[in-house]
Amino acid sequence: MTTTTDRAAALKAVRAKDSNDKRRRVLQTMKTMETAGQPITAAAVAAAAGVSTWLVYADGIREHLDAARTRQRQAIDDAPPTAGTPTGHQPVTPAGLRTDLAVARHEIHRLRTDLDKLRGRLRLQLGAEIEQPDRAELIARVAALEAANRQFLAERDASTTQADTAQRRVEQLEDELTAARESLRRVIRDTNR
Repeated sequence: MTTTTDRAAALKAVRAKDSNDKRRRVLQTMKTMETAGQPITAAAVAAAAGVSTWLVYADGIREHLDAARTRQRQAIDDAPPTAGTPTGHQPVTPAGLRTDLAVARHEIHRLRTDLDKLRGRLRLQLGAEIEQPDRAELIARVAALEAANRQFLAERDASTTQADTAQRRVEQLEDELTAARESLRRVIRDTNR
């Protein structure tokens, strides 16, 4: 029981460390992208950090993402205007919007596929947990069966010993009976003469 608890605690600690490492990596990636002037989007940060997009949207990370986007917007708004654009923004084109829409649709499709896979794995895991007997119960049951087996073997050995003793006693009694009959026959023969 203690080893199971220890294993669970160790696994939990490893997962927490892995989660913290991924979060640090995402924050560092955002800083690097902001310094380099790269557009900061959830998908771009996730790809650059090598994590899932879900993590970038998680509590504690989302705020940093929003703050970095705000700083980028302010930097663009504060930048001197370039020729052809009055506020320094790049002009939005229909092709650019279609590309953004296609990228968003692809990401949504990927996320739905991942969600379906995770739901399937969760269903299998929960089913296995329900069907699988508890290990401690199995160990206790095996120990009880072994104890019962030892008791039955001891009783069998005792019964075998009693049966052997009884068989020897029966043979002695049969010998005595045979001897008594023979003695009685002699007495009857001697009396009849």
